[in-house]
Amino acid sequence: MGEFFSVACAACWAIAVVLFRRSGESLPAFELNLFKNVLATGLMIPTILIFHGVGLPGYSAGQWLVVLASGVIGIAIADTWYLRALNLMGASRTGVIGMLYSPFVIVLSILFLAESLKLVQYLGFVLVLAGILFVTWSRNRHEISSRALGQGLLFAAASVGLMAIGVVMVKPILETHEFLWTVGLRLAAGAIGMLLFVWLSRGWQRMMLHYRSPQPWVTVVAASLLGSYVSMILWLAGYKYTDASIAAVLNETAAAFIVIFAWLFLGESLTARKLAGVTLAFAGVAIIVLV
Repeated sequence: MGEFFSVACAACWAIAVVLFRRSGESLPAFELNLFKNVLATGLMIPTILIFHGVGLPGYSAGQWLVVLASGVIGIAIADTWYLRALNLMGASRTGVIGMLYSPFVIVLSILFLAESLKLVQYLGFVLVLAGILFVTWSRNRHEISSRALGQGLLFAAASVGLMAIGVVMVKPILETHEFLWTVGLRLAAGAIGMLLFVWLSRGWQRMMLHYRSPQPWVTVVAASLLGSYVSMILWLAGYKYTDASIAAVLNETAAAFIVIFAWLFLGESLTARKLAGVTLAFAGVAIIVLV
């Protein structure tokens, strides 16, 4: 089931990305990330009450600290930096840098979780990365400045590294404690951390100006619902029920799903290069799952 949840998360996230693109990404990265995190946190409250009741999870003091820190690192900071990179250098380049996520998780899982991949699964891993490289790499680099490209690369690489740290540090807790509580508390920690930053920086007025300006709210809400609430549950479920290294590789198929959904719903071209990339990525997924 872990492999299924990981691939389902990738597909769900791809739909959210298409919706964000259609909305024009009119909200700045910080405001967009805060909105989706607050919305997802609000939805997690009744979800937790339905499935777990009102009792608090049985974390130790150290585990509480790990869960909350994971949310601030992997959601508040990492997601904001990722969206910032997306605005600076576009989806293709951000997608390429996003492929660092799997190597980061695999290295951290080997170092701290004593996980390992079979030799043939490394072949699947390479096929997934090669396929996504086919899909996302663009030869046209002249449309953005070297400064924007450099900043985007730094934001993207740092965000992916923080995402990997956030999920690896919380994986042992996911395996032994209430799943939905862990998901909800990570989201809440991310949202509260961002609100605390706004309060300390006295940025309420500037932030509210963006929220009060005309926005395609139906699309933004739908994208936030899929991209934060549903995807987050599927994402962490994948890590709960399979090795972190395998879940990380399967999550990378989101880029291939984005190409397919963009062709179906946005009318974007599906070139032979993109099709070859999608084929390679899904071949890699098959090897990882079936071995």
